[in-house]
Amino acid sequence: MVGKNSSLRDLLRLPQGPVDLTSFDSGAAPGYPGKGKDDAPARSEMIGEKLSELQERLYANGRENPDFPRVLVILQGMDTSGKGGVIRHAIGMVDPQGIDLKAFKQPTEEERKHHFLWRIKKALPGPGMIGIFDRSQYEDVLVVRVEDLVPQEEWEKRYDQINKFEADLAGSGVKIIKCFLHVGHEEQKGRLLERLQNPEKYWKYNPGDVDARKKWGDYREAYEVLLEQCNTDEAPWYVVPADRKWYRNWAVAQLLLETLEEMDLSWPAADFDVAKEIERVNKS
Repeated sequence: MVGKNSSLRDLLRLPQGPVDLTSFDSGAAPGYPGKGKDDAPARSEMIGEKLSELQERLYANGRENPDFPRVLVILQGMDTSGKGGVIRHAIGMVDPQGIDLKAFKQPTEEERKHHFLWRIKKALPGPGMIGIFDRSQYEDVLVVRVEDLVPQEEWEKRYDQINKFEADLAGSGVKIIKCFLHVGHEEQKGRLLERLQNPEKYWKYNPGDVDARKKWGDYREAYEVLLEQCNTDEAPWYVVPADRKWYRNWAVAQLLLETLEEMDLSWPAADFDVAKEIERVNKS
């Protein structure tokens, strides 16, 4: 349970050290304070009300102060783990004008000419914004490893480069929330079949997902290594069970809420004489 003296961040934070994803239950619902799926919409709505106000405070301060902190939510996970669902149902509860969303696909020809972090840096959120990365810099130690796209000596160096990059971000005032959406092997199969059995979901289906599924063990191992190597105090990983969509969405929203609450956000003070402006408006 998430109570007054505990947080979901404490419950879901990945301990430092070797990682074995088979030891994490992808169908669990740690910290959920309600009964389950039936009351999840109501509890998510309660979170949404709090999130909305805190996000507006964050956004308002960013407009006034170019050096104000910003938040970056990184969503990683196997195909069908629900990155899009989280964006719609959790992040979708706040004002879109305060959101910077970037979905990272295969690098373009131009992006390949630069360092792998070049396109990541270009997409970072501005002051007072909440940035959402649908996939991220971690594709460059994940897909490139499993699919043998770059030499091993190249991708092995990237763990340290990512850690330094994230430490610099944290030092500059970026609050980083890294969520690994942990979906089970059988659950993924069911979701792929669901897309094939419903014409309204054909657009979600990618035949390449089955090719990646055949390499499930290789991808799991690659994830275990990156989760271990890039799990720092400045930017820890949170393992979010993703088999239950209602829990996954609630959990990411709760992680964001706890982060914003910790920032102790207030409304920006007026930079004008309020009483005088009231008088001017009354006379207008």
